Amino acid sequence: MTNSIKATCYHCSSSILPGELIEAELSGVQRSFCCPGCMAIAQTIHGEGLEVFYARRAQTGDKPAAYLASNEIPEKLKPYDDPSLSRRFTRPHGNEGDLETTLRLEKIRCAACVWLCEQHLRRISGVKDVQINYVTQKVMVRFAPDKTSLARLLFEIERIGYEAWPFEPSLSLDRAKKEKRQLLTRLGVAMLGMMQVMMYAWPTYVGADITPEFEILLGWTSWALTVPVMLYSAGPIFQAAWRSIQSFKQTHMLGMDVPIALALALAFVAGTINLIAGSGQSYFDSITMFVAFILAARYVELLARQDAQGGAEALAKQLPATCERILNYPSSQDVQVVPVVNCNPGEVLRVSPGEVVPADGILIENVTALDEALLTGESKPVEKKIGDRVYAGTHNILNPLIMRIDAVGQSTRIAGIASLLDQALLAKPVMVSLAEKWAAYFVAFLLLSAFISSAIWLYFDPSQAWTVLVSVLVASCPCALSLAVPTAMAAAQGAVTKLGLLIVRGHVLEGLAKATDLVLDKTGTLTMGQPELQEITHLRADYCREDVLALAAALESGQKHPLALSILRATELENLPPVKLDAPVINQLGKGLSSGPYRLGSSAWLGLEINAQQGQYGQVHLADDEGLIASFVFLDTPRPGLQNLLRTAKSRNIAVHLVSGDDPATVTWWANHVGIESYLGGCMPEDKYDYIERLQNAKRFVWAIGDGVNDAPLLARADISIAVGAGAPLAAAGADAILTAVSLEPLAKTLTLADKTQAIIKENLLWALVYNLIAIPAAMMGLVNPWVAGIGMSLSSLAVTLNAWRLRKA
Repeated sequence: MTNSIKATCYHCSSSILPGELIEAELSGVQRSFCCPGCMAIAQTIHGEGLEVFYARRAQTGDKPAAYLASNEIPEKLKPYDDPSLSRRFTRPHGNEGDLETTLRLEKIRCAACVWLCEQHLRRISGVKDVQINYVTQKVMVRFAPDKTSLARLLFEIERIGYEAWPFEPSLSLDRAKKEKRQLLTRLGVAMLGMMQVMMYAWPTYVGADITPEFEILLGWTSWALTVPVMLYSAGPIFQAAWRSIQSFKQTHMLGMDVPIALALALAFVAGTINLIAGSGQSYFDSITMFVAFILAARYVELLARQDAQGGAEALAKQLPATCERILNYPSSQDVQVVPVVNCNPGEVLRVSPGEVVPADGILIENVTALDEALLTGESKPVEKKIGDRVYAGTHNILNPLIMRIDAVGQSTRIAGIASLLDQALLAKPVMVSLAEKWAAYFVAFLLLSAFISSAIWLYFDPSQAWTVLVSVLVASCPCALSLAVPTAMAAAQGAVTKLGLLIVRGHVLEGLAKATDLVLDKTGTLTMGQPELQEITHLRADYCREDVLALAAALESGQKHPLALSILRATELENLPPVKLDAPVINQLGKGLSSGPYRLGSSAWLGLEINAQQGQYGQVHLADDEGLIASFVFLDTPRPGLQNLLRTAKSRNIAVHLVSGDDPATVTWWANHVGIESYLGGCMPEDKYDYIERLQNAKRFVWAIGDGVNDAPLLARADISIAVGAGAPLAAAGADAILTAVSLEPLAKTLTLADKTQAIIKENLLWALVYNLIAIPAAMMGLVNPWVAGIGMSLSSLAVTLNAWRLRKA
């Protein structure tokens, strides 16, 4: 007699056909497999000691390829180890030669999948850090290129039953468009079903006199129209609820889709039974209306979420799909239109005015101006000279430029910004975690309340029991409570990203709202570190100001020293005619410049005794054979937006401190100059660390701003840290946020936005609380019909989403 029990594959749970059975011993137990691929994956998982995965996973029926049984990287993945592709999909990290890559994960279905991928990757030699975001389905891996490779990482993920590909922002945008299109289609089906079913239910509402046969026909027609709404439009709700129930043993919490799915299923079953029996309510009008309203609310939520993600994905949207590549430069100017993804470092591109720069590179021909607002938040065009860097995502607005590519793909600055934003998404703010936790507990509470109230009605009035059960489940759904905090935080984060502040860790906005002290560094933070000519002193009687400035500019012509550039800028601003010197300029290294009788340099070299002025950046002196002609005094320039930041901080009673390594006299002058009362000069990095520690010991919440490298201890110790500038050293400094704009104005706006965010979160939570306090008792008392409950629940979710969306305009 044949065995009627079909064997199933230990890994993928699919049925094993006769003749396909493969058996292997794992952890002392004989296991059955449908193919060599499943056996290889299971052996890899058990070999790594990760077999607990099989107790917590969501099942899959996908069959892997047989080549996974081998340890050899397949031919299809080997090209990723080619230097050109490797540079495209990786970026340097830190000073140890490590690389970082962002990969898109495919086929992950639950938290167990995330756990398995993370644990397996961490066990690979050379992998130093792994961070996986289940929502975005992206994994960030930091690894040592001398021990492992990009192709090896992709293969190892495939070996445990998943797929991964290097992340390209354009693919992410396609996915976002697909998600929006699918939800809109589901909403359209639900809206169409709702309108038709409501039309067929209208005779019942108005008490029209219709024959029983016609009433039955309308009822079954409504049922037929409700089925696609249940199966297609509400399909994701049932799937999410089922996943939540499956993972309940691990999480001990139920998601918000559980009561929604339960209410829909109970209403549909009850309506169908009543239709067959020919008595009682059908509920089909309530079901279709409820699904339509909840999908409408979720569509608005999706728009808000995708808009709030902004950041790098919005930048990536600006990148062109094709570009003009110059063949045989410089011997030929012939161009070829090619896909941007096919470009490699070293190639030469032509970018016309009005077009977007497709890659990072060096300007090699034609000076121009670029709009870098998307990268830095600054709207003023930036002039670019030959040899300057140009970045992907910026707009060429002046002349056709010719550039040589030096970075593509994940090596570009846009990709660096994307990785920082991904880090922010990996860390949940405290308020978001608390809201999710209480929403999960609330689900259990409302399920209990619904069944208890239904049981009470069953005792007193059985005809109302079913209606009350469905109404309570629908009305008390915690959607508004769950959305109250995360929608506001996401919208606020998207707004500050557009201002030019990249939030790396999610607690920044929460922290800024309760900051009591602001600690600033001086050089590079309070000031630009770029001297400007402040005044000309000790002017000899037979010279005028314009004469000595033009003479100094003639001596400094071609020099790159910051003080020389300051003199040249001053001459250009005043439109002074150039002076021709009779003798060539000689550069005396470390001393100054000379030409014939004229000398320009330090007082020590010129043999002068002149007292330095406090707060100055530096001095140079012009002299001839007769002695001193004039002294040029330079002052460092305050960073734009500083005064507005200080005003905003003081208006919120935030104490401002200036802590710097510069000499105490200079720090004192600057503190008085900008109106800071607490200051300390001559500080070593350890002193800055101790200064913040003393404030924290006094129960102060400290917000620190530094230039990211010199101020690593300062940023590390502060409760909230913001690094000014951009680049890999800033990320390595461990700052909570990075200011890419030149001005400090975004920080002043972010302070205001943090307060507004907290206010909107409180409004959302209050609204969710008031709604539930009114809706749940009303539903329990039988005062609310299911369709009214559905409208109320959907409108409450819509209200908190639209309220949070106001932060986009900050």
